[in-house]
Amino acid sequence: MLQDTTIAVWGEFGRTPKINPQAGRDHWPQVSCALLAGGGMKTGQVIGATNNLGEYATERPVHFQEVVATLYHNLGINVETTLIEDRSGRPTRALEQTMPIEELVG
Repeated sequence: MLQDTTIAVWGEFGRTPKINPQAGRDHWPQVSCALLAGGGMKTGQVIGATNNLGEYATERPVHFQEVVATLYHNLGINVETTLIEDRSGRPTRALEQTMPIEELVG
């Protein structure tokens, strides 16, 4: 069943690497993480890295649209050819020239 099902654990943003004065963490869009499993992907790997404080990407940054493109790929949606009509009826791409994460689906 896991070959046919994609599992995604993903927040909308990361959190600051350091605790703020109110003992919490703020939004940190520079770095986030996602866990993807199943869906016939090549799993069991870490893609990308940050500096030792988790402040910024140092190796193979992954854009959020690459994650979405990977999910679309697993659903059988080709992001290169699929067009969606906007409110005025114009065809637009689902994503901005982004391909699925090659390390997972290639």
